[in-house]
Amino acid sequence: MTDLLRFEMDDGGSVVVAITGEPGVARASKTGDSIRKAAVSLEDALGSVRDAGASALRKFREVADPPHEIAIEFGVEFTAEAGAVIARSALAGHLQVTLTWQRPDSAGSPT
Repeated sequence: MTDLLRFEMDDGGSVVVAITGEPGVARASKTGDSIRKAAVSLEDALGSVRDAGASALRKFREVADPPHEIAIEFGVEFTAEAGAVIARSALAGHLQVTLTWQRPDSAGSPT
């Protein structure tokens, strides 16, 4: 079941997100479509996801030979209770990390 959830934005606007209801739980009746209001702002909801990404980035920058490029990719799932969370892939949280090192050319500069 898909519900609509409205997140207020710090600039005064709002965004409506379609969320999937809890598995195995069904409403006894539905008298019409409605949009529920999220408990936090969109910026607050995304704050924890941003912090998780920043923390992962810091850790990869701390390695002895840090990569020239770091790409961190994850899905974001919105819920009425938690706001925004890193989306699941299969049975685990999904976080894809790509690290790139460039070989120096014969002049010693990265290629």
